[in-house]
Amino acid sequence: MSNSVATIVAMVITVVFALSVIVVRIRAGRKPTSARKILLPPVMMSTGFLMYIFPFTHESLEYGIIAFLVGCILSYPLILTSKFYRNEQGVFLQRSKGFIYILLGLLVVRIGLHSVVEQYVDVYQTGSLFFDLAFGMLVPWRMAMFMRYRRLVQERKPVQPSV
Repeated sequence: MSNSVATIVAMVITVVFALSVIVVRIRAGRKPTSARKILLPPVMMSTGFLMYIFPFTHESLEYGIIAFLVGCILSYPLILTSKFYRNEQGVFLQRSKGFIYILLGLLVVRIGLHSVVEQYVDVYQTGSLFFDLAFGMLVPWRMAMFMRYRRLVQERKPVQPSV
């Protein structure tokens, strides 16, 4: 597959995944959440590291660490816009109007960075770097969500009298 075809395929996949994340997040607000629903996405996404079995996806360790750290920085707006509330049916993720715009903005940044990064590494390594970046965004975001979720759930527990 030529680099230009691989680039187009990667862009299409990225846009489809971004739009599906938006749809899933909008629907998720209709049902109560759980620790499992919060923690499962990073665990499932971690299987993507299997791509490194193939030598053509290998990038330098420094690039991988930088991509992960940039993802951690970019997770900050997602952390800020992810709030929980509780009602009699359970704990829900509160919808934020800004969340969709943040995701779309991150998508635009990703597409813009793609052509810059591709000048230094080939298309397959670019894909692995953006996977590192996405994983770097997902892990801190979901960890922050989980901590907020646990705090909200623990507030509900009645205090046990000490004997």
